[in-house]
Amino acid sequence: MNAPAEAGVIKQHLIDPEICIRCNTCESICPAQAITHDARNYVVDASKCNLCMDCISPCPTGSIDNWRTLPRARAYSVDEQFGWDELPAALPLDAPAPLPSEPGATLADGEPIGGPVSAQPTVPVAAAAQFNATLPPWSAAHPYTNLYGPRAATRSITAQVVGNVRVTAVGKEYDTHHLVLDFGQLPFPVLEGQSIGILPPGLDAQGRPHHARQYSVASPRNGERPGYNNLSLTIKRVLEDPQGRPVRGVASNHLCDLQVGDRVEVIGPFGTSFLMPNHPRSSIVMVCTGTGSAPMRAMTEWRRRLRSSGKFEGGKLMLFFGARTQEELPYFGPLQNLPKDFIDINFAFSRTPGQPKRYVQDKMRDRAADLAALLADADAYFYVCGLKSMEEGVMAALSHVAQQAGLDWATLAPTLQREARLHLETY
Repeated sequence: MNAPAEAGVIKQHLIDPEICIRCNTCESICPAQAITHDARNYVVDASKCNLCMDCISPCPTGSIDNWRTLPRARAYSVDEQFGWDELPAALPLDAPAPLPSEPGATLADGEPIGGPVSAQPTVPVAAAAQFNATLPPWSAAHPYTNLYGPRAATRSITAQVVGNVRVTAVGKEYDTHHLVLDFGQLPFPVLEGQSIGILPPGLDAQGRPHHARQYSVASPRNGERPGYNNLSLTIKRVLEDPQGRPVRGVASNHLCDLQVGDRVEVIGPFGTSFLMPNHPRSSIVMVCTGTGSAPMRAMTEWRRRLRSSGKFEGGKLMLFFGARTQEELPYFGPLQNLPKDFIDINFAFSRTPGQPKRYVQDKMRDRAADLAALLADADAYFYVCGLKSMEEGVMAALSHVAQQAGLDWATLAPTLQREARLHLETY
């Protein structure tokens, strides 16, 4: 890529490190596997990027939509990009971003964009990313985004901690906290499914300020405490790595140790597609693991409040929630107290002593008949949130459910994506 003998120019795709909130959306969705990251930055490998544009619309901040036109021999390497705190200045050759390429499109020197067409990576039909909706449901409320941050009029605001409680049993490997932040008189509107960025205090090992870390909002649109300008987060901090060595994540450790009255620096909010439907009789299927429960909690609580006030004629709520053990599952107690005619809860535990391993996709297959009816229902929406490793199993389970019911998955899956009925948010 950087050989001096190479001629011509390239339009290099870059990620703005000042705006990026390290949410991993771009890396998880890139079919060419051109995006990678280290402890500080997410970057694009120019030798792999084929300018397919799949990563552009899902990015919650717009940090992914940056380009530089430059001589091929001066293309920025992955290692160079890892060291950036801001994008480099544009070179004289710089031009507007390219349009999505058609097969056979070429650079100025005649070489196909992203390399020879025969070398373009292919995406498996069952790849989860290609079915992820990038638009919200048609009845979703209007989200506000990027009100505070590096490129906004106000770079960040501070919120006060008004609550911090542990929501899993005490364990040696990690623990999970429910954190409530109050914004006082400062406007910070959020919807279920949106996220915020937390700016940890202090400097990293290189003496540079820490970048923001993203956390999904765990409370409904009218706040953790209705009538107050607040929101909640579900924070997991890892205490030990698989080898038993102590681990202290910068942002999660900071947040879990906060006391009531402390203040936190916040940017955002972010997210325009992982939003819940609001029209009558719409059903929601939620599949999550660990702290992926945060947006599901927000959606469930909003529906619960509407139901208790008699203001919503809701459809079904189904939850598939996975953890290693019951003790490691956040909000286990409160979930048990929800009315059975309000939400259909299915727990999956993979490390219960003396019991076979069960994952969310196993529970989904157990409930195939109910899920098949919802897959066929145009008013049913599916949300998946948790570790990236769960995507393949969940998508395989949905495919299995559809096929068992005589539904054509090859036709149904793109329809779910096109109608914004399938949303994936994994990390």
